[in-house]
Amino acid sequence: MYDLPTETRKERKAAARFRKDLLSDGFSMFQFSMYLRHSASSENADVHKKRVRNLLPELGKIGILQITDKQFGQMEIFYGKKEQELPKIPQQLELF
Repeated sequence: MYDLPTETRKERKAAARFRKDLLSDGFSMFQFSMYLRHSASSENADVHKKRVRNLLPELGKIGILQITDKQFGQMEIFYGKKEQELPKIPQQLELF
């Protein structure tokens, strides 16, 4: 989750770059300024948290919340009064 300033051209450019970098690292937009990424393990999540730390713009607030698959699966999402399905979580592939 993030809240970045966008009042100056430099700030807008930094915010756009941060968003593009999140998308290129496999994150997808869940809500405006809230992005998510499925990680198969805590170790994999740690790798992506380090990447996000390296992408941090000079100004703004960025928060990282790590939840389990089970916790995410218990989330209820509503658009108005109409319930919607959760986004599909990618399948984990194993190569030997």
